[in-house]
Amino acid sequence: MITPSMRAALAAALLALPLTSASPSAADADPVALPMTLKQAVVALPTAAESREGYERSRFTHWTDDDRDGCDTREEVLVTESRTAPTIGAGCKVTAGRWFSFYDGRTITQPRGLAIDFTVPLAEAWDSGASAWNAARRTAYANDLGDERSLVAVTARSNRAKSDQDPAEWQPPLADARCTYTNHWVATKLRWGLSVDKAERQALRELAAGCGQETVEYEPVG
Repeated sequence: MITPSMRAALAAALLALPLTSASPSAADADPVALPMTLKQAVVALPTAAESREGYERSRFTHWTDDDRDGCDTREEVLVTESRTAPTIGAGCKVTAGRWFSFYDGRTITQPRGLAIDFTVPLAEAWDSGASAWNAARRTAYANDLGDERSLVAVTARSNRAKSDQDPAEWQPPLADARCTYTNHWVATKLRWGLSVDKAERQALRELAAGCGQETVEYEPVG
């Protein structure tokens, strides 16, 4: 079984890669502004117009096995997020467990009913600054095990409904999940120095306004 310490080691290995970024980073501008309220975190996000020019999903190599333990990123997330001891077969294939999909409030016991969701979808990351990254940084982003908010196991149905949309276009159908989702989205964008467009920022402001004094902490990458 993959332990939290093993997952942390994988994250450290990914973050040790030589990474460069041409996108503005709120974290770099104010590295001591942690923690902050969710409202403050939304304000800290840089604003920029989005462009999907040149995007291809293959530009983000994902489900890698960087620590060479036989378990790729998908299986690592399934093992970590299972609420019971998961059943693991040959090749680190997770075959059973118990997962809670917080987007729609459903409990799943078979991995085939799950998708590993990129909290900030790959296409959205590209639009928001990842188009300027090198291949190593995009790979690190697509396999980010260093923050549990970056990748989450959810029902395949909710993952398909979300697709590559941002919070101005899609929010979890379960109302009680929206503050958590907003926290995850904002923390991921801050962690990776990604920007937001005007409609996205407005949606995040409206969501954060209903989340009380919820706080956001994150560790900047690169």
